[in-house]
Parts: sequence; structure tokens; C-alpha cells
Amino acid sequence: MLAYTIRRLVLAIPTLIFIAFVIFMLLELAPGDPMANMPLSIPPEVREQMRQALGLGQPWYIRFGLWLYQFFVVEPQYWIDAAFGTNFADGAQRIISFQSRSPVFEIIAERVPQTLWVVGMSYIVGVIIALPIGIAGAYWQYSWFDQLGTFISMVGFSVPTFFTGVLLIVIFAVNLGWFPSIYNTTLVVEDWESFLAQLRQMAMPVFVLALYNAAQISRYMRASMLDNLGQDYVRTARAKGMNERIVVLKHVLRNSMIPVITVIALGVPQVFGGAIITEQVFKVNGLGQLLIIAIQGSDIPMVLTLTFIFAVLIVAFNLIADILYGVFDPRIRYD
Repeated sequence: MLAYTIRRLVLAIPTLIFIAFVIFMLLELAPGDPMANMPLSIPPEVREQMRQALGLGQPWYIRFGLWLYQFFVVEPQYWIDAAFGTNFADGAQRIISFQSRSPVFEIIAERVPQTLWVVGMSYIVGVIIALPIGIAGAYWQYSWFDQLGTFISMVGFSVPTFFTGVLLIVIFAVNLGWFPSIYNTTLVVEDWESFLAQLRQMAMPVFVLALYNAAQISRYMRASMLDNLGQDYVRTARAKGMNERIVVLKHVLRNSMIPVITVIALGVPQVFGGAIITEQVFKVNGLGQLLIIAIQGSDIPMVLTLTFIFAVLIVAFNLIADILYGVFDPRIRYD
């Protein structure tokens, strides 16, 4: 297992570099100019000086190499020095946003808690809801519970999140006034009342995203359970008089979780990516909204850094999913 993990990590390095190159070239060739939002009254010579100050006057290969060095060398060294309380002495410049002229990683670090609070919590709630619904729906196939779960899953998966979000805002925020319609990012949890206020403003966006996530995962869980319930080893276990609970929860569930692991693991990077549409609807100041603002402003360093971080997370959780296969299925060995 250790040799397999090391081999996958080594192979991931050229893969990630190639992904970074593709993202950089797409941004380089895409229409748009970081100076487009500047006032037209700025003289051309001043505008050119501003472009030079942003580093846009250098060739693309130099800017790409500089960004790689900043991402893999300068930024880790800065955060390590900050963790140990030492001064950052490296002369290389950190990755700077074109829009705010602030370090990109510091802006991302400010947005991550909001994204994890809402999107991360919704994903956990969605998984917790989806697994029992999928298991019970497969075991009692075509029962009223299975029919209800199938209906809710189809609705959650088919109806777009922006429609569900606006509908909840109209009903529970505008008409009933139970929950706030806009997410207050300045709220600090200090006591019980502020904690309840945080839960109230999280309720609607978490419900919208949890419904969508649970709909997808429960369908995979149900299909995988149905496939395994009809296998020969299940009939053999029942014929030997094994307890039905042990047959379902120990043998069938363990084998059924193998394909579902892929769906759950590959969905985790989406948590860090943020729910772009839902964050726009509820005004959650998260990473998804940050990415949209950066794209609209042609903030190349911010867009490049965010999308590459998402790529790193996808590669990492692919590896985690492969390792978990061996945990749930003893037949899988990476020797």
C-alpha cells in the first residue's frame, strides 16, 4: 500500500503541472484584459506602466514559471514561517491578486471558513441522509418508503439549486420571516444566541445543497445495494441461517459502499470549490463567489490559483478513494 501511494504521488506531479499549464494557457488566450475596468481617462503611458507593474509585460512562459515557483516554493515557505512565528525572509514576491493587490492565499484563507460552514456542512448532511435512504430503499424495494425516497431524489436532482434557493427565500424569509434571506458573513459566534443566529442563516443554503447531494448519492447507494442483494453470497449466507441484520449491514453494505466511495470522495473537492450558484443566491461570501468575481475582473492569479487548488484536491481524493477500496474490499490489494 505504501509503495502504491508513493508511486501515485510521483505520477501526480507531472499531471498537476500539465493541468496548471492548460489552465494558464486558457486564461492567457481567453478574451479580457485586467486593465479593462480602469477608467478611460488614464493616459496610455500610465496604463502601460500599470500593466508592467502587474507583470503582464513579460512573456507567458516566464510568468508561468514564476507562478509555479511562487505556488510550490514561496507560499509554503511563507506559511511555514508564519506558523513558527519567524519572519518571512524570501525575496520572491508572493502571488498577488490583480484586483485587490493583496496576497491571493490570504484572500482564499478568509473565504474558506464561510465555504466550509455552508457547503461543507451541507455535504455532510447530504451523505448522512442519503446512505440510510439508499439502503432502506433497496432493501424494501418498491415499498412506500422507496417510492417516497425516489420521488424526493428525483425532485432534488432535477430542480436546479437556484430555483430551490429562491423558492425557499420567498416562502421562509419573505412571507414567513423565519430565516434571513442574506447570509451575514460578519457574524461571529460568541455565545448561544449568536450560535443560533448562525444556524438560522445556514439553514436554507444547507438544505438546498444537502437535498441536491443526497439525491445523487442515494441513487448510487440504492443501485449498488440492489446489485449486491441478488448475489450468490447473500443467498448462501441466508441459507446458512446467518442473522439478516449481519447479512445486510456487514456483507452487503460493505461491498455496496465500494462504488459509492468514488462518488462521495470525488464530491469533496466540490465542497472547497464552493457552490457557485447557491452562494450567489444567498450572498455567501465563499470561494465560489470569489471565483466568479475573479473571472469577471480578469484576475488571472486568483483564477489560476483557485482552479489549480481544485485540481490538486481532485487528484488527492482520487487517491484517497483508491486506498479506501482496499479497506472495504479485502480482495483489492495494491502490491
